[in-house]
Amino acid sequence: MSNTELPIKFSDAAATKVLSLITEEENPDLKLRVYVTGGGCSGFQYGFTFDEKVNDGDMTIVKKGVTMVIDPMSLQYLVDGEVDYTEGLEGSRFLVNNPNASTTCGCGSSFSI
Repeated sequence: MSNTELPIKFSDAAATKVLSLITEEENPDLKLRVYVTGGGCSGFQYGFTFDEKVNDGDMTIVKKGVTMVIDPMSLQYLVDGEVDYTEGLEGSRFLVNNPNASTTCGCGSSFSI
C-alpha cells in the first residue's frame, strides 16, 4: 500500500521521534498507538501510548522502521488526517492534524466533529 492510499499520514518528524523514544526504552517491540476517546473540552480527545501488540482489526503504518497502530473505532475519526510531532515555544508534543474536526481546543488535544 503506497502512502497515497493510506487513510492517515504518519509524518517523518513523528516517526523519527518515536524511533528515538523506542531506542531509549530499549524495546524494539514497542509501537505507537494512536487513539480517540470521549472527553476533553471539545468532546473527543487524542491519545498516544506505546504498545507491544497489534489487535485484530488494527491498522498499522510502518515508517522509518517504526509502526503506528490505530484501532478501527479511532480510525474513523482520523481519516485523511496526519499524526505529527512538533517542537516549539509551548514545548514538544505529538499532534493530529485532522480535517474532520469542526472545532479544536487551544492545546490541540481535543476536538469535535
